[in-house]
Amino acid sequence: MIFIDYLNYLPPQIATMIMAMLPIVELRGSIPVALTVYHLDYLQSYLFSVVGNIIPVVFLLWLLGPMSGYLMQRYRFANRFFTWLFDRTRHKFVGKYERWGELALALFVAVPLPVTGAWTGAVAAFIFGIPKQKSLVFITLGAMLAGVIVTLTTLGITTIF
Repeated sequence: MIFIDYLNYLPPQIATMIMAMLPIVELRGSIPVALTVYHLDYLQSYLFSVVGNIIPVVFLLWLLGPMSGYLMQRYRFANRFFTWLFDRTRHKFVGKYERWGELALALFVAVPLPVTGAWTGAVAAFIFGIPKQKSLVFITLGAMLAGVIVTLTTLGITTIF
């Protein structure tokens, strides 16, 4: 039984929030599932997904530096993983950050495409040394905008874009 199967035993709101906490899935996956599988209304789908998407960001912003440094010093695999992750994120984000500053962080998170969500935004904020509280504000704004885009798209309301 895979992890997602366990979500069936939880109330749909909690399952939606947990799904939004997961890397890769984030709110880009939780909103469509909440709307189409759990049949939550659009407001609950949006709110539980955005809140769930931001919860791990708080921990990532405050723990990514100390944890990655500790693991990179101790384990060669961790050193290779974090070097790859940081290089990849830096490559995807550097031009945007140079042009738009912190606003780029919100826009980067808001684009509902793979590897542009809140998790990657937290890594980008760490790499570029954006202050944690400012990062949290811009990542939250980006997640809120992404949530609107994904909700409208899932509901079939895309003509305004």
